[in-house]
Amino acid sequence: MSAFNTPRLVLNKFLAKSQREGQGAIVRRGIGRAELKNFDPFLLLDHFSVSPPGGFPDHPHRGFETVTYVLEGGITHEDNAGHKGTIRSGDIQWMTAGRGIIHSEMPAEQNNNGLQLWINLAANEKMIAPNYQEILSEDIPSGEKDGVEVRVIAGESMGIKSPVYTRTPTMYLDFTMNPGAQMNQTIPESWNSLAYIIEGEGVFGSPNSSPILAHNVIVFTQGDGVSVWNKNSSKPLRFLLIGGQPLNEPVAQYGPFVMNTQSEIEKTIEDYHHGRNGFEIKLN
Repeated sequence: MSAFNTPRLVLNKFLAKSQREGQGAIVRRGIGRAELKNFDPFLLLDHFSVSPPGGFPDHPHRGFETVTYVLEGGITHEDNAGHKGTIRSGDIQWMTAGRGIIHSEMPAEQNNNGLQLWINLAANEKMIAPNYQEILSEDIPSGEKDGVEVRVIAGESMGIKSPVYTRTPTMYLDFTMNPGAQMNQTIPESWNSLAYIIEGEGVFGSPNSSPILAHNVIVFTQGDGVSVWNKNSSKPLRFLLIGGQPLNEPVAQYGPFVMNTQSEIEKTIEDYHHGRNGFEIKLN
């Protein structure tokens, strides 16, 4: 008997293979590769690993949000408006690039890894002023029940709500399941959803499906919720469950610029080239 009227099942799964990115960084790309070009409203999901002297030097963004979740070490960021700081292990930075930002993201320690998710913005929000929501690890709400722990980065789980304001309605949950545990999570029916396994192996969607291993991306069918089982007798399972309301708008993308039309992309490249409309270079 399912916990849901329409349980979400595994539609597709694939391994997020390692590739080089930035300067000397390695990423496992889950969204933004051939198997899953984008997944409305999501544009990119990277599980990154970077050590000095590598990193992500100054680069621009326009038209979407980036969510950085550090698992180990720290990432120091600085933008063209003078906003700077370090996101440490367990912290989250929810950055709305809006009309434009130029920033760098550099490793703060020797070993640094985490995840970055790009969330598209609706056409009427692409040119809003940039904004940051930064939440320290100890301030991320969490819950525990029947051998399942959850960190509620965005959305709601176990009756616990995140304080993050999501312009594009989004859920971002970090689950850890003890051996033998099972969990059920409701997801709004119209939303797209996926899971990314950080460690361990899990059974997703239906109890008799095959276990799926670490670093796999799991795309779910539509439905009102998903069930997950950790049938491994000794290892915990840790995975992210990410869902969002599709924008159903055209996507025109040129690297870190995401608009709705090609002419908007051309204008963005022009703005960046001339250092205007959000891409002004700050004077030290």
